[in-house]
Amino acid sequence: MHEAYPIKYSDYVEKYAKENNISVYLVYAVIKTESGFNTDACSEVGARGLMQIMEETFDWIKYRREDTQTVYYDMYSAQKNIEYGCWLLGYLYEEFGNTDCVAAAYHAGRNNVNKWLSDSRYSSDGIHLDNIPISDTAYYVEKINKTIRIYEDLYSG
Repeated sequence: MHEAYPIKYSDYVEKYAKENNISVYLVYAVIKTESGFNTDACSEVGARGLMQIMEETFDWIKYRREDTQTVYYDMYSAQKNIEYGCWLLGYLYEEFGNTDCVAAAYHAGRNNVNKWLSDSRYSSDGIHLDNIPISDTAYYVEKINKTIRIYEDLYSG
């Protein structure tokens, strides 16, 4: 089971997860789900690297961090990709406060999650998502949660 759910790039994952106040298991779950730990991964829509960061998202993070050095090609670097991905997860966690919303926003965007939270068809309390109207995103959130649990079971002993 450890082979199927590896702990790779742990120096970067631990450093940037801690800096951004997020669980290392969330980071590993995103990397496993997004790229299967392939630093050269590139999706058909152009997302790059371990955590599959889109160029528009990269530009937004770069601006928010006031980073003048990093370029989009750097998303193929494990260190830079994990640094940016963890920053984004931390930002989303600060905004939403729960893993379901964080994972949904990582997959479908913050604006969609904010719309869903303000719609009683999708959220009864404006904080948690009772259901997610995009099936791909609902599946993604389910997969992230399942993968987090597997990582916790395997490595938190």
